[in-house]
Amino acid sequence: MSQQASFWNNLDQIFVLLQHWIAGYFPLWLQPAVETILAVVGIVVTFPGIFALTTVLERKGLGRMQNRLGPNRVGPLGILQPVADGIKSLTKEDIVPLSADAVVHFLAPVVLVVAIFLGYAVLPVGRNMVLMNMDAGLLFFFAIGASTELSIFMAGWSSRNKYSLLGAMRAVAQMISYEVPLLLSSVVAVMITGSLSTVRIVEAQSGFTGWFPHWYVFTPWGFAGFVLFVIAALAETNRSPFDLPEGESELVAGYFTEYSGFKFALFFLGEYLGMFSIAGFAITLFLGGWGAPFSFLGFVPSWTWFFLKLLAATAFFIWLRGTLPRLRQDQLMNFAWKFMLPMTLLNLLVAGAWRFLGDGWPRWAICSVVLLLAYVLLGRVLMRHQNLGARSYRYAE
Repeated sequence: MSQQASFWNNLDQIFVLLQHWIAGYFPLWLQPAVETILAVVGIVVTFPGIFALTTVLERKGLGRMQNRLGPNRVGPLGILQPVADGIKSLTKEDIVPLSADAVVHFLAPVVLVVAIFLGYAVLPVGRNMVLMNMDAGLLFFFAIGASTELSIFMAGWSSRNKYSLLGAMRAVAQMISYEVPLLLSSVVAVMITGSLSTVRIVEAQSGFTGWFPHWYVFTPWGFAGFVLFVIAALAETNRSPFDLPEGESELVAGYFTEYSGFKFALFFLGEYLGMFSIAGFAITLFLGGWGAPFSFLGFVPSWTWFFLKLLAATAFFIWLRGTLPRLRQDQLMNFAWKFMLPMTLLNLLVAGAWRFLGDGWPRWAICSVVLLLAYVLLGRVLMRHQNLGARSYRYAE
């Protein structure tokens, strides 16, 4: 191996080498535990750090979209605003309603954050950079993710507040409804790969044809699965336009109305960590994970590509928040059960057909036409009785 190739390989594995180097100072029997602890510390430090940066970028991005400045007082260009927010959350008084169930009220945000952090254990952020390389990693992620619904209901129920309870019920109904298409849309990647391992799914997309990668998103079933997964992910993480559980104009602040101080900050942190986690899995399933977008860029460290894709996904979520209005509750549920679910089930059949139709253009044509026709027909059925007309705007006098 040439010196240049050795340099890029060491840069790619720099965090793995650093982990082994630190663990080497401990007794042999203790080294596996030390390596695990170091990996956990890396996750706990990295993604909350990205959360702090995202809060500034989102507020500045939304400010630009809405023709205002955004944070600009704390530090140069407002870059230290997350530090000020963190200090405020730590020092702000923690108020618990007198009639609330204090124990459950305290545990709800803790359970939420812990469950979301556990999901990162099977997320490969680079070559040889995954905490647990489980054969059923994808199943573990969705099983752990289901517990976030429990924590949200704990928060709404324990507050003894009708608005909080309504917000929790909205959230649970929404998350259960969209968890079904979220799970089914990811099954197509499992079918084609033949494994539930997140590492194997990324490795299956690591090839190239000329310059271009073999990412699943560049197939008809992969593109449909990716779009359906992203829509369901927005609903799972309560991001706009699916942020009904936090509808300020209807529910004050939803299930965390009665939270303040650091416990409120934990809910805020959990929402963004959930967004990063589910965006990371969309990248893993359909966008090649840590793989390079072009073959001639393969020398760039693998973890760089993962975090660049994560940054692009986060920017996309921010863009949607500044663009789309909030849906009504009936629109939200109808869309989940009457459009998302049939499309994900059909996409499973299309992925199976893709697998057995063999190579060549006929399978591209057949799979694309089937999905396109289903999209048009389901859209027409949903819109048939909506009586939608042109919007009219009127300024207040």
